[in-house]
Order: sequence, then C-alpha cells, then structure tokens
Amino acid sequence: MLYEFKCRATGSVVMTQPVAERLLAIIGKSPGPKGIVTVAQMGAAIAALEKAVAAEQTPSAPADDDDDTRDRPAGVTLAQRAWPLLDMLKAAAAAERDITWGA
Repeated sequence: MLYEFKCRATGSVVMTQPVAERLLAIIGKSPGPKGIVTVAQMGAAIAALEKAVAAEQTPSAPADDDDDTRDRPAGVTLAQRAWPLLDMLKAAAAAERDITWGA
C-alpha cells in the first residue's frame, strides 16, 4: 500500500506503507486508509519529527572499528525519509492548510 499525503498548499507526497506508518507513529497519528493532520496539530508534529531525526543523528557508542563496518554503505536515514513530510508540514502550517491522506 502507498500513502499519498495531500495539501492544498503543496504538491502531494507519496510514501510506501512502512515509511509512512513509521512517520505517522512519530507524530502521534494512527495509520490507516484515511487521516488528517490539522493546522492545530502541525506544530507538535513538526517538533516530534525534528526530535526523532535529531535523536537518530546523535552519535551512539562507538562500534567495532574493523574494516567490515567502515566499508558498509549507510542505510537511508530517518532524516532522509522524513524530509518530504516535514517540508510539507512546514509549508502547510505556514499556509494554514490541513494535510490529508486517503480518499
């Protein structure tokens, strides 16, 4: 399943189900075929996403410094996955428009 987030102030943002549901959980929304982030909820949603991204970027305990771990490519970060929705939330908040998904 794909999630298509829509807002009259921005273009649409399409995400795969696992990514969208992770981001919805972070902002305190239940995943499902339909939903809304109201203008009143956007400040808290933006803060929650930014906090989660910052927490992921905080360096953790150093890992084994062998060649295997240094040569592995990094996976897609939360910051990269959250950026389109975070950008949409900020633009929608500035324009005072809700964000919806589903029919």
